[in-house]
Amino acid sequence: MNTEKVALTIPKDLLAVVDAISRERGISRSKFISTLIRERIRDEKNTHLKEAYDRVFADEQIRKEQLETARWFESGGSGEGQEW
Repeated sequence: MNTEKVALTIPKDLLAVVDAISRERGISRSKFISTLIRERIRDEKNTHLKEAYDRVFADEQIRKEQLETARWFESGGSGEGQEW
């Protein structure tokens, strides 16, 4: 993995918790912090995506069209022979 060193200023009490958890998990402080950052970025992306979907489907016309399309697909039968 390509890495780069950075300097962070973190309150001592927070760093103590980070160190305790990373020791408990048997991983380095850097690995623990990197994992937390990755999880937070994933959560932010998911939130952004959900908000985008919510904006699109807040439009009544789009919502109606999607519902009609779903009903059309459901009326097509069992789905056998449609393994595409």
